[in-house]
Amino acid sequence: MAKPETLIIAGFGLNCEEETAFAFKTAGASEKIIHINDLIENKNILDQYKILVFPGGFSYGDDTGSGKALANRLNNNLNDEIRKFIERDTLILGICNGFQVLVNLGLLPLLDVDIKAQSALEYNGTFRYQCRWIDVMIEKDSPAIFTKGIERMHIPVAHGEGKFYAEDSILNRIESLSLVTMRYMKAGVRAELEFPYNPNGSINDIASICSPNGRIMGMMPHPERGMFFTQRDDWPLLKEIYLRDGSELPVYSDGLKIFNNAVDYFK
Repeated sequence: MAKPETLIIAGFGLNCEEETAFAFKTAGASEKIIHINDLIENKNILDQYKILVFPGGFSYGDDTGSGKALANRLNNNLNDEIRKFIERDTLILGICNGFQVLVNLGLLPLLDVDIKAQSALEYNGTFRYQCRWIDVMIEKDSPAIFTKGIERMHIPVAHGEGKFYAEDSILNRIESLSLVTMRYMKAGVRAELEFPYNPNGSINDIASICSPNGRIMGMMPHPERGMFFTQRDDWPLLKEIYLRDGSELPVYSDGLKIFNNAVDYFK
């Protein structure tokens, strides 16, 4: 089987493209990092790829709001090409700033194709940048390709604007269509907005949503920063537990599953 061709966007202020490319490579994809300017100059490049990824960072310094400037640049220069990409059997993943970009483009939750920005990612409830490890539960009824077979994840977040918000009419549709893919959790149940388990105050503890067909997903947590066992904040404790049980130490951790699912989709 040919490796699915994966395009990871790079650009001014983005800073997670290398880790994200490495994660897809580890999962078995063929990865390529392309600067947004090069993509705009060669718009047909998208035709060669199966997976499109918007990585984390602070695109254009987030000077006009997180993800807004990059979303405007994409909308003004690549709107038709992105729509054509979506019409094919492809996947799109947005991580942190990438999630903000997808929301501002109107690609999530994609309830009405011609309507932009049906939801938002606002300043954290603490009004402070939050960088910590959290737990999320995976919604089993979600159609998301990226989270198939996953029940929960221990994974890091790092953002200043991650508070998911949507008007009641949109939120009700998101919930009724099971488009929430991840929720922040505490001790096995929903965090119920309790900080720091819900690190940003997201409505309904939403950490991730997807499109109705499950092929587009945005998530605030960083799976590329939590794909190895020794990246975990609790790995020294877990190491002692494994050793005392006589168990072999794992190499990988929860984050890699997101990338594995994307690659497996094309098998």
